[in-house]
Amino acid sequence: MGWKDLVMTHGNLPGPVCVDIEGLVLREKERERLRHPLTGMVILFTRNYADRKQLKALCDDIHRTRPGILISVDHEGGRVQRFRQGFTEVPAMADIAAGKDPVARLEAAGMILASELRECGVDFTFAPVLDIDWGRSGVIGNRSLGKSSAEVVKNANALIRGLRKGGMASCGKHFPGHGWAEADSHVALPTDDRHLEELREDMEPYSKLENLTSLMTAHVSYNAFGGEVATFSKRLLQDVLRFHLGFDGLVFSDDLTMKGASGADITTQAEKALAAGCDMVLVCNRPDLADELLSKLKWTRTPEFDRRFAALRPARVRMACKDNLEYLTAKVRLDC
Repeated sequence: MGWKDLVMTHGNLPGPVCVDIEGLVLREKERERLRHPLTGMVILFTRNYADRKQLKALCDDIHRTRPGILISVDHEGGRVQRFRQGFTEVPAMADIAAGKDPVARLEAAGMILASELRECGVDFTFAPVLDIDWGRSGVIGNRSLGKSSAEVVKNANALIRGLRKGGMASCGKHFPGHGWAEADSHVALPTDDRHLEELREDMEPYSKLENLTSLMTAHVSYNAFGGEVATFSKRLLQDVLRFHLGFDGLVFSDDLTMKGASGADITTQAEKALAAGCDMVLVCNRPDLADELLSKLKWTRTPEFDRRFAALRPARVRMACKDNLEYLTAKVRLDC
């Protein structure tokens, strides 16, 4: 299907591909990529940030270039916080959870993260991390909200409440759990060698959390599911997640350029992820592969995709952070 046919089919509605950009401003090739009918989201990185004024100008330009697109970022606090200067340095989630009055402070952290991002035009952050800290995964570690399912649920609910107060949806990651496998899926394919009964606790938050609007899959191989990688597993994403756990939000793949997702060409991998049950796929740090995917991917829009994507849209920014008493109160509470 050619570009004109795609435009006639999808109009200006968002598509299932999340792409990134190279620098502090949009280049013409990137504008073309954002306007492609199959693009639905942009993810930003530290390389896209100089200061808050520049970030706001970049986000405004992205939204003008492709109305309806969402702008996202990995901005969890702790070591995964893409923007630093001019933003509150939010502690790692595990450090907040282990401290005094964790529920109130996690809610405050969510409010701060969302409010500051929204003020600059960012629509969405990939948080919270729902992986249980089993003391094995270095890539998760203090990003985790707890050492048990119950602890993760309690703390994640607080963070999600704060995100919602700041006008932002949520994304739990990494389903069904990345806390046991030791390897880093950015550079290797981790394996979770546990039996199904042992894995159930990792999956519990996805059925028990309030107002979880989306999730991200794990590029992890699970022995309990015949060695299948979650991102490409119909059994995990449809039978377990949708049917047994009852999750009805949007499902993101993790970045398909990561080593844990390697295999065939980018189009084949994206088609496998979408067929397995992902709604959107991320292609980061490889614009050549993003362009290849956009030119070759065959995708059919569904009412379920549109409904799930719409749930990610942020609330309108009503006032600057400096004038928002709830935000200022959250700042004081987080520092306590």
